[in-house]
Amino acid sequence: MRPLLRVCAAVVAVVIAVAGSLQSPAASAETIAIIGTDAVADALGPDFATLGHKVVYGSRNPDRDKVRELVKRTGESAAAMGQAEAAAGAEIVVLAVPWDVIEEVVNSLGDLSGKIIIDPTNPRSVGEDGLRWYAHEISNAEILQQLAPNAYVVKAFNTMSASTMREPETAGGPVSVPLVGNDLKAKQTVAALITGIGLEPIDLGPVRYARIVEGMYYLRSNARMSGHPFNYHLRPQP
Repeated sequence: MRPLLRVCAAVVAVVIAVAGSLQSPAASAETIAIIGTDAVADALGPDFATLGHKVVYGSRNPDRDKVRELVKRTGESAAAMGQAEAAAGAEIVVLAVPWDVIEEVVNSLGDLSGKIIIDPTNPRSVGEDGLRWYAHEISNAEILQQLAPNAYVVKAFNTMSASTMREPETAGGPVSVPLVGNDLKAKQTVAALITGIGLEPIDLGPVRYARIVEGMYYLRSNARMSGHPFNYHLRPQP
């Protein structure tokens, strides 16, 4: 286990050395479409609504009792509808879906030009030893940017559990949310959401670094499986 912890520490040190903190302006009220209704949607949707945003859930079956319950907990302005309909009316689209259906889902959403797409997914394979590793040679965020070249893809929320998203105060200290994406304003908008729900955004560069950020998930997941769970806190240098 010690070699794994040394690797984790080395990666964090490198990230801190090359990253700067992201100064985020307050986000104006926007419509946020969360595609999917499982753990990540359940964690982020109600919290985003408390910031004054209208949250709509895109579901293949928006009339399910589980979805109705999620809408009720999210607030009076929340709604559930089909996935393409939810995305069409939103400025921000969160892809809270399994990593291996991301292309299928995005291709079904219609024109995403001008929208911010938040990608919290982690493509992964599982080795014979049970440890996570890369599933392919390109990150999901880069795939998304290729599929929607006129959208603003931001990788975020992939390095923590849904429970930490929902209740960051239970982590025992500050928790960082690494961001990568090609558009600074889009990252600032996402950073304001992150700050608003009690987490700390940190900008790690353009979308080509998303594969490294996905690798941070593997380190965290593998450490948790080995009995050494942790969260990332990337403290900016003064």
